[in-house]
Amino acid sequence: MTLSASAASIQLRDLKLTTAHALVSQSAAGHQALQGCTPLEYLQTLIDGLCDLSLKDSLTGLPNRRFINAVIESEIDRVARSGEAALLLMLDIDHFKQVNDRYGHGAGDLVLQSVARTLERCLRPMDTVARYGGEEFAIVLPACLFGFGRTVAERIRRAVEETPVAISPTQTLHVTASIGGAFALQWIRSTAQLWIERADAQLYRAKAEGRNRVSIEDQPDSTVSAEEKNLLFGSLYTPSGWGDLPGPHDPPVCSAP
Repeated sequence: MTLSASAASIQLRDLKLTTAHALVSQSAAGHQALQGCTPLEYLQTLIDGLCDLSLKDSLTGLPNRRFINAVIESEIDRVARSGEAALLLMLDIDHFKQVNDRYGHGAGDLVLQSVARTLERCLRPMDTVARYGGEEFAIVLPACLFGFGRTVAERIRRAVEETPVAISPTQTLHVTASIGGAFALQWIRSTAQLWIERADAQLYRAKAEGRNRVSIEDQPDSTVSAEEKNLLFGSLYTPSGWGDLPGPHDPPVCSAP
């Protein structure tokens, strides 16, 4: 049986969709989208809604770790091909456990939601911010030149510090954040894990140096040196420049002994 024939034979009432329907219907938009659909439209809307939920953090509404990991992989590929700059920031709310211990987890949730909104306000449409886990957030900034990296991170840090968080009608908190950052290796196809580890190392440094500060890794030198070019191209390249390419009647550059 072909895929289309198999799909056509499925009856909506035979599928156990109660849980999926309830999940997608939790939002007003999702509930509305599922109303008055044909069976095919209903299934497509349900699938799209579940995909959206799988990539979103339910508390903050930001993309989740799964989503940002895919963005990081894509950005590594783009930087390797284009050589453009890209910055990854890892942000951690300082002393977050003390907020939960002193004011309760409900207050902690409000802090996370407030920081998430603050981060969104600080970024360009082309940037991506996600809740990476717990009180940690990840931010990918494409086309961010090295000279602007610290300025951007400092602006984000100050915005978090200067934004009061209302945890009750009569009480507000002020929280701070530590930020670590690393630029993608230009022209080099690195890995998402390595890029995250480099940014995380700078985050740990910021926290070790007193928190509420920014630490950005020095720009890595990912250019190809003359020695590396010699290894790649043999005698075609010398420190003084490119040699003449052999013509059709010239002896081969590399000949057997």
